[in-house]
Amino acid sequence: MLPGALEGIRVIDLTTILMGPLATRMLGDHGADVIRVESPGGDSSRNSQPQRSPAMSGFSMNLQRNKRSVVLDLKDPVGHEAMLRLVDSSDVLVTNMRRSALDRLGLGADELRQRSPKLVYVSANGFGSRGRYADKAAYDDAIQAGSGLAALFQATTGTPAYAPSVIADKICGLHIVQAVMAALLHRGRSGAGQYVEVPMFETMVAFNIVEQHRGHTFEPPLGGFGYARLQSPERRPYETADGWMCILPYNDANWRDFFGFVGRPELADDERFATHNQRTEHTDELYRLLADHAVERTTAEWMAFCDEVSIPAMPVLDLADVMDEPHLQDVGLIDVQDHPTEGPYRVVNDSITYSASPTAIHRHSPRLGQHTAEILRELGMDEDDVERALTFAVVD
Repeated sequence: MLPGALEGIRVIDLTTILMGPLATRMLGDHGADVIRVESPGGDSSRNSQPQRSPAMSGFSMNLQRNKRSVVLDLKDPVGHEAMLRLVDSSDVLVTNMRRSALDRLGLGADELRQRSPKLVYVSANGFGSRGRYADKAAYDDAIQAGSGLAALFQATTGTPAYAPSVIADKICGLHIVQAVMAALLHRGRSGAGQYVEVPMFETMVAFNIVEQHRGHTFEPPLGGFGYARLQSPERRPYETADGWMCILPYNDANWRDFFGFVGRPELADDERFATHNQRTEHTDELYRLLADHAVERTTAEWMAFCDEVSIPAMPVLDLADVMDEPHLQDVGLIDVQDHPTEGPYRVVNDSITYSASPTAIHRHSPRLGQHTAEILRELGMDEDDVERALTFAVVD
């Protein structure tokens, strides 16, 4: 097996729930030695249902892979000493604990970076430390609300809504990964670590605003805020003769082909639909027309036509159906593997392929505290301290 890009890099995962664990999982997929520092009870991602064994939920089976688990009571002298030794041996620390709590534990960024100048210390909290919300609590729904994402639904449904996905956590998790990679690249060139903040609120505002800024990019504004096509209530999956699907003619050629296929070729020269900007101005009319014609043919007929003329199109698939989608089977995104204690389970592999430094599953999700003794002995802790630490760990 070819080495991953982060082989030889040690990452301390001092995170909970989803955002941080997803980021560190990805770093582990790249070959980093990710050591997950867990509280004695584990976090809610471990303890959600369903599960075959305690603290081994379906939610955590893919989220905690490629990690080693050590249970430490950071308020206990032995646990605190073990954590400091772990910092001395590590390249990266990722945490979403409150900054004030870390400072009280003697694990704040200034203290640890003074101790280990090469450490990349990543703090992923709800809000940046320079703003008035620095210590405000945050979870995904709150960030969806505050970042403008929930309000985007109001334009199409009349009511603000949350995306039915923990989307802010996952997007911010991706930002953590790129931040770690950039900081490690900087350290490779300069020899110095650094402190990195990944604030959820700011990150999601920047993410949401990309295509919505429009005329408000300019000062004074040259037009309204928001991308009209995306805010049309007519932008939705369309009902076909036997199902639902996305049909998305986009460029001039796509629309000319579509109009010809539905027997309305004259619409290609209609001033409302002749150019991209004109189509955007008349989005509602255009999408209503599309909906009217979509129901005239089956999903298979639409797919055959759209694929033939390169119009983007996909049937609407339930997530349960996506798991068995033929293309995903072709590329091996999802396969079944055997966990040492939990038995067969579906593994979601990395969607990105690398010819020289591929990602891989080096180890399955660990049991809570599974590697506590192993890691503490690696850190040179004496056996009395190892035994004391194990009193906090729930290890079979």
